[in-house]
Amino acid sequence: MSHNDHHDHRRPVGRTLARERALQALYQIDLAGADPLEALRVAWGDEAQAPDAKAVEFAEALVCGVLDHRADLDAAIERYSHRWRIDRMSRIDRNILRLATFELTKGPALPVRVVLNEAIELAKRFGADDSSAFINGILDRVAAEVAQAPTSTTPDDAVSITDSDDAGADADSPLGEG
Repeated sequence: MSHNDHHDHRRPVGRTLARERALQALYQIDLAGADPLEALRVAWGDEAQAPDAKAVEFAEALVCGVLDHRADLDAAIERYSHRWRIDRMSRIDRNILRLATFELTKGPALPVRVVLNEAIELAKRFGADDSSAFINGILDRVAAEVAQAPTSTTPDDAVSITDSDDAGADADSPLGEG
């Protein structure tokens, strides 16, 4: 058991599990230039039973979306990270930031609080002790920009997946810190 496993003993499911697998794949792609679909296959490989098809589809959409928009996502992250270049951040932190920034700016329409909570939980589970505060601070600024942007219809490249497990995603997680 790692030092971060004490946060939640429940096994992730649905979109939460998909985000974990997407993060693991993005980490491998970032570290070793792995093929995206192969990295996802490896990330799903430790599942005792076949993963839910919607979760697999969501993870693929996240990974492909992040890779397709990586330059824009990285520019946005650097704009709000104040003196932190993306290449100076830990691989885990920058890929959590990429995932969440993609979801906030180009992904399916989800409540901002859900995206922030999920990113913070990924940081607590996989990042360093200060990762959740670091990620929360940057994502709060990204979310504020998204809230000020003119509203439009769902982007053409947005993923349209309906899955209800995000509705109750860790509603008690603090967002005001960072």
